[in-house]
Amino acid sequence: MDIAPAANRFDQATLGRLGFGASTLGNLYRPMSDAAAAATVRAALDAGISYFDVAPHYGFGLAEKRLGAALAEADPDERTIVSTKVGRRLDPVAPGTDLSALRQAFVSPEPYESVFDYSYDAVMRSWEDSRRRLRRERIDILYVHDIGRYAHGDAHPRLFRELMDGGYRALRELRDGGAVGAIGLGVNEWQVCEEALGVGDFDMMLLAGRYTLLEQGALDSFLPLCAARGVRLVIGGPYNSGILAHGVKGPGPFHYEYQPASPEIVARVAAIEALCDAHGVPLAAAALQFPLAHPQVASVIPGMNSAARVVQAVALAGQDIPAAFWADLRAAGLIRADAPTPA
Repeated sequence: MDIAPAANRFDQATLGRLGFGASTLGNLYRPMSDAAAAATVRAALDAGISYFDVAPHYGFGLAEKRLGAALAEADPDERTIVSTKVGRRLDPVAPGTDLSALRQAFVSPEPYESVFDYSYDAVMRSWEDSRRRLRRERIDILYVHDIGRYAHGDAHPRLFRELMDGGYRALRELRDGGAVGAIGLGVNEWQVCEEALGVGDFDMMLLAGRYTLLEQGALDSFLPLCAARGVRLVIGGPYNSGILAHGVKGPGPFHYEYQPASPEIVARVAAIEALCDAHGVPLAAAALQFPLAHPQVASVIPGMNSAARVVQAVALAGQDIPAAFWADLRAAGLIRADAPTPA
């Protein structure tokens, strides 16, 4: 395998610093109307956002359908950049399933459920089905969804072999044949990205929640490896399940990593929030802008569930943050000394 750095066109100039995480279009935790979904995508386009990330799992095809419909109307020439995912096939639900209930974190009327499958055939079928739902000739970036120990525990070695023996071959054929522009993983852990780069040739990694104001362990070995290999990162989950968006001043509950935050995390966020207040910086703005300072990071994609949230995210991404804030954050030991900052 050739491990020399390759040219990668999906950088900040191409994707844009702020992208659109489209899980909310699949009715994540609560219903959203078709009209509200369309208005949210339209607001993003009007704000200059040109990169949209989605997945079959999000609402069991609903998010892809909604994004595809909105972009087909507003962007018929496919000037926007779209990424979606493989690794979860959509199977019909059992007869009698309540489609109004919360299923796998979504409230979707689509009569499917997602099942992990990293085989060659499943990846090829998933790509074709996504193209149909998205109404696009081309998908720019194709990520493998939720491979790794974080999602699969002790089953990871078996599923990783399934990916590398089957699905990876499909990904290479699609990319090398020009059907997709880049391939990578879309996961919640950097360790499996590093593992994948040890045995495969990937272009992009979508890393959710693992390079944020609260977590910089990826600086040890993973981000240097990305630099050496020319691999770009897209950062999802910049707010670490919301605690970096809302702070810890209120009564709570405070969530981190999809569960109640520990006292240690609450105390750390409180210290960061105190420095934000001292410098007149919104905590969410600092959280959104911090990952973008690393040269391998091509975009940050918070979830946006309304047109108002789009406007808010754009404002936070453009918020002026003084250099002294980042210096004080580092001096207080609240970010690593080797973490690049916007200043």
